[in-house]
Amino acid sequence: MSAVQLPFSDRTEAGRLLASALHEYRGRDDVLVLALPRGGVPVAAEVAAELDAPLDLMLVRKLGVPGQPELAMGAIATGGVQVLNPDIVSALGISEHTIDRVADVEGRELARRTRAYRGERPPPRIQGSCVILIDDGLATGATMRAAVSAARTQRPGLLVVAVPVASADALDLIEPTVDDLVCLAAPEPFWGVGRWYAAFPQTSDAEVRALLADAAERAGAE
Repeated sequence: MSAVQLPFSDRTEAGRLLASALHEYRGRDDVLVLALPRGGVPVAAEVAAELDAPLDLMLVRKLGVPGQPELAMGAIATGGVQVLNPDIVSALGISEHTIDRVADVEGRELARRTRAYRGERPPPRIQGSCVILIDDGLATGATMRAAVSAARTQRPGLLVVAVPVASADALDLIEPTVDDLVCLAAPEPFWGVGRWYAAFPQTSDAEVRALLADAAERAGAE
């Protein structure tokens, strides 16, 4: 794990530092960088530019605990993938009905984002690719677990997860499920992803579209 000074100034700086840690993947013609929107997109955009790789999205939605939306009881991803955090579900006595209700709401938002970000563009070709999944950080790891599960169904040649910061518990959860795991810092106590950024504004839909357009323009100019 790389030694970095926390907090990161913002997601862009975190992305540049993460790109340096992923230098071994530069020059490969099979690399595909997939960001978890929305916060993962500014980070992934820096990585994709540095690795000279295409940028696309892995659409995932956290299933927040009712009344505690930042606490993930699970997550869903494109393709009908759903993963749950059994410890949180059990500890809080969350019913199947509650999970289904939250999943229905988040499923509609997942569909909206798919239309908003992708439009008529086809999904990225994951099969056989060296896929690097990127988010701005991992707290429980639930959303990244869903992203990994969704990617695995499409048989990537290599599956990598890369994040600037994560809790030790999340890393322990993710590491056995991927071929490579890159994380710059795992501070304890963790306190949440936003704690480790000096500036941590919400990334807008417009920013996501703009970053994707910039990446597509760069790819088209090569």
